[in-house]
Amino acid sequence: MPNRLYRSRTDRWLGGVCGGIAEHFNIDPTIVRLAFGLLVLLVGTGIIAYLIGWIVIPLKPLVDRDYSSQSYPPPPP
Repeated sequence: MPNRLYRSRTDRWLGGVCGGIAEHFNIDPTIVRLAFGLLVLLVGTGIIAYLIGWIVIPLKPLVDRDYSSQSYPPPPP
């Protein structure tokens, strides 16, 4: 199952967008935050991109629903 993009619940300053992108690509969140900051200062699109990400990217679920590594069957829906 592919790694899904979620907003971070733990590594967040405002909405968790930069932390979620950093978790997805397995990089330091400071690099992603600096990239968004440069987009804001140089191009002006960083704020719009962050707001779109905040709306479109879902928040990471509290419970991981991947039952493939467990030896018992998942509960019925």
